[in-house]
Amino acid sequence: MKRRESLKAIGLTALSTGLLLDSCKSDTENKQVPTSKQATPEDTAGREAFEIERDKKLHAETFFTKHEMATITVLGDIIIPKDEKSGSASDAGVPEFIEFIVKDIPTHQVPMRGGLRWLDIQCSNRYGKPFVECSQQQQLEMVTAIAYPLKAKPEMAPGVTFFNRMRDLTATGFFTSKIGIADIGYAGNAPNRWTGVPEDVLKQYGMENVKV
Repeated sequence: MKRRESLKAIGLTALSTGLLLDSCKSDTENKQVPTSKQATPEDTAGREAFEIERDKKLHAETFFTKHEMATITVLGDIIIPKDEKSGSASDAGVPEFIEFIVKDIPTHQVPMRGGLRWLDIQCSNRYGKPFVECSQQQQLEMVTAIAYPLKAKPEMAPGVTFFNRMRDLTATGFFTSKIGIADIGYAGNAPNRWTGVPEDVLKQYGMENVKV
């Protein structure tokens, strides 16, 4: 998939940014979680001590195996690949984000692990090897079979369900990262600089020669 085609596919899920963010909020924490294991003062500003300790505990734990993380990395970069404008999902730390989220929201664990297993079984049946060992063409072929819900064959339903979740988590991780925020051109709040009433407005009211 080309990057913009990939982002278009994300849009086809009809999920707004707000819904994506809501899907990754825990019952006790509504702030974006840092993907790095070493929290910075910026990460901890305005947060309770128990929240910081909880994050440290979750970061210290490991859920996905190395093989599963490798698969998540490949999938994430297929969903949001690197292009001339910005980095890929893995460049933005999406695999680490997903690792944290499944520990923070355990309801993701079984669907994600089961989906990764399903993907490997499908690839083993088709190509005789797990997903990460397939060629790029084979990987894209497999992803294409599950990336478009309205076009997917009925027997691909489990893969479609898994890929929808994977795509949503990838989009959430990417577009709440520094790379993703820069990609969409979001500037955030910034102080305004007053330079006076625009010249055309002054002329409109015949005040262009009025000195203040």
